[in-house]
Amino acid sequence: MPIQRYEPDVYPYLSTATVYGGVAYLSGLTSNDISLDIRGQTADTLDNVDRALALAGSDKSRLLRCEIWIADMAHFEAMNEVYLAWLDPENIPSRVCTQARLWHDDCLIEIMVTAVSA
Repeated sequence: MPIQRYEPDVYPYLSTATVYGGVAYLSGLTSNDISLDIRGQTADTLDNVDRALALAGSDKSRLLRCEIWIADMAHFEAMNEVYLAWLDPENIPSRVCTQARLWHDDCLIEIMVTAVSA
């Protein structure tokens, strides 16, 4: 069974998604606009998750696991408001959320998911 790698040429150090054995593994994704507040960055990041899942033949209803890093736990409730509105309420994945220093001081959130692929 071959490994499928999606967008390995966008960055020299990662593929946006990798699929093997019917499971899609997404790289950590962030907002395209780090000037936004936590709600805006969360929504934009989740749009990027949706796009990457589609590349891998999946969608948010097939999530297995979600890992979230936020720059400040003071953003936890605001981030959760956006995240909960995005989730498929019938298919809630396992999740972890932790505080971390991210790639840029203005980057407030990074999300990585694992999902079943078609």
